[in-house]
Amino acid sequence: MTDHFRKPRLLQMMLSTQQGGAETFFEKLALAFADFGIPQCLVIEPDVEREALFADYSNVEVVPIRFGGLTEWSARARLKRAFGGFSPDVALTWMNRASRRVPRGYCPVVGRLGGYYGLKYYRNCDYLIGITTDLVGHIRGNGWPESRSRLIPNFGEAAATVGDPAAARRRIRAELEVSADATLLLALGRLHEVKAHNVLIEALGRLKGAELMIAGEGPLEAELRALAERLHISERVHFLGWRRDIGDLFAACDLSVFPSRYEPNGTVVMESWAHGKPLVAARSKGPEWLIDDGENGLLFPIDDVTACATAIQRLIDDTELAERLVEGGRIKWQRSFSREAIVRQYLELFEQLRVK
Repeated sequence: MTDHFRKPRLLQMMLSTQQGGAETFFEKLALAFADFGIPQCLVIEPDVEREALFADYSNVEVVPIRFGGLTEWSARARLKRAFGGFSPDVALTWMNRASRRVPRGYCPVVGRLGGYYGLKYYRNCDYLIGITTDLVGHIRGNGWPESRSRLIPNFGEAAATVGDPAAARRRIRAELEVSADATLLLALGRLHEVKAHNVLIEALGRLKGAELMIAGEGPLEAELRALAERLHISERVHFLGWRRDIGDLFAACDLSVFPSRYEPNGTVVMESWAHGKPLVAARSKGPEWLIDDGENGLLFPIDDVTACATAIQRLIDDTELAERLVEGGRIKWQRSFSREAIVRQYLELFEQLRVK
């Protein structure tokens, strides 16, 4: 990245320790800022794994604070001390819990919306970011001024593998006892109703020889396992739990499938492009906005098991189509959704807010 921006002192607040899309992207964006030399203070709920991610960065200060209950008053006082001690040029808040607690008067505050949240939680923010055009419409449709809002999507990146990708592919398949020539599908996301993993499992039952990795945790795990048992395909569905070795999983798979019935953004789409994997996705808001059907992915109607299975089988049978989709995804990702492209957009906004 050409360094024509002054490097802002950035304070970020993420007060969730759940394993979800927003939390994961917070880590990715904070690491990207750190790699581009941006001084940061990260106010987070105590989380040993998250804190360890930034241990080797001299330009990142992590301030763990536990909010809620009897600790709320002292936590708010510590938060103000963090702002006063770090003297940020701009603050970026993630989700409702951080946005409603961010103190006023220290610097411009930018709230990032990755869902259709009520704007009452963002009254302390000076500016709002929506990560899709539809979310920007939600922000402005609820009375937020156009001059104080904009679109900045998430980026996707090719996560590193343990060793070279070929070795990672062999290792993951050996762990799961999946043969080298079997078609292996990958689905990323919480085991929640909105992610529609049941649709994908039912579609798998109509595909001969294919196997499925599901990386995520959530309340529906027992129900989804029971579904695979009823369909007599439990040996072909691999529940991996929450994983950080995403690069290895992409290396091991042949196709990425994203069946969500509700998805405002769809970082998995960009990650699939970045990893060079053919992609099949349900036509929910985020994927429909991102994917040009037949050019960089295949879309199927939400909750349509037959269409999901047909799209997957189409890519298994037509390797030339799969290769065209991979190349189309790579081009769109590099142009509009790469790490550098999105970091640049954030820095442009921060510079704009600093000079006001």
